[in-house]
Amino acid sequence: MFAARNWRLGVGLVFALLSASAGGRADQLPAFMEPIAGVQAATAEETARANVLALNTAMFDLYGAAARIFQANILARHPVILAMFSGGGGRMILYRPDMAPLDAPPVPMVYQLLKSTGHSTMALTQIVGPYLDNPGNTSWLAPMRAYRSRMQSALDTLDATDMPADWRQTVRTILTNNAAFMDDCIAHGTVTMPALQAFAHTQAPELKKVVAWAAQTQVAHWMEVLAGWKTMLGPDWDKTYAASNTIYVARQNNVLFSVLAQFFGAEAINDRLLLIETISFTSTPNDMLDSVTRIIADRSVGSLFFGNYHLMDYELMGGDGRQAIIAETAKRGMPAVLPPVVPFGSNQWPMLVTAGPGAASLADLP
Repeated sequence: MFAARNWRLGVGLVFALLSASAGGRADQLPAFMEPIAGVQAATAEETARANVLALNTAMFDLYGAAARIFQANILARHPVILAMFSGGGGRMILYRPDMAPLDAPPVPMVYQLLKSTGHSTMALTQIVGPYLDNPGNTSWLAPMRAYRSRMQSALDTLDATDMPADWRQTVRTILTNNAAFMDDCIAHGTVTMPALQAFAHTQAPELKKVVAWAAQTQVAHWMEVLAGWKTMLGPDWDKTYAASNTIYVARQNNVLFSVLAQFFGAEAINDRLLLIETISFTSTPNDMLDSVTRIIADRSVGSLFFGNYHLMDYELMGGDGRQAIIAETAKRGMPAVLPPVVPFGSNQWPMLVTAGPGAASLADLP
């Protein structure tokens, strides 16, 4: 109590001295106050600008406080499924009113083994890529030798892994090819583009296999989980929200979102089924819940002010911005490059949907 009181008295003294400095001269202040005291001038315009901008800053604090209440209300009335990317094939959590969150069992471990196998070949391109056809620079040799040792350890223990025999044989082929390529690079002390291309040509058919098996494992697992949860929730499924996270590279054909769509149906896309874009592969459950809460809460705001429930799912200035772009490009004699106009509340997939020529999957590639 004494310490707190003295602290308040001390702060009061500092503010009193600083206030006094506004009406007095710096040479009237104690020397120890000179580094922090002094009259700060501000124009009327600067003060007015700061006052207006402070409203926007304060808005975020108000949003945060309200969001905690909104989130509690949403979770008290609606089940929520979070489907989050992870190195293990994803994580799904089911939130039910008045019940503890339910974590789904993980994707079978063979998924990670297949994925690690594919990544092992990709990793080699990262080791040698910066040093192609550069015999004078051998700084890649140390990381190559270290990774070669890890490759051998994986090969030596591969038989103890739990996977179908034909899958294991393909994994062995990939790892053996990796080892042979590494040995050749180390022996020659250089890495050539023809050698790297020949290696890639050899590995591509085997890599396609492990990618397909990993996808089959992941999809089968999450289909089973969601089928069980849909049965468990019964009629409440029709008021369940779900969200999956994605970064740009995983946006197209996002596996977790696409599996969710099979159970939610097309009419739920962008309504109760959300794809939330992020800047990192992983997001925390709290981050995801905050995003879901913000989206749902903003819909009520859009309905209140503009009479449209899904308006706030979109860039609010987007329509006017579109017209401004059309006008500005016309002034410059430029064609406007813009997507088709899409109505608020569209159930279109939140991914690329326009068909066109060219390969669209690994199976389409030679």
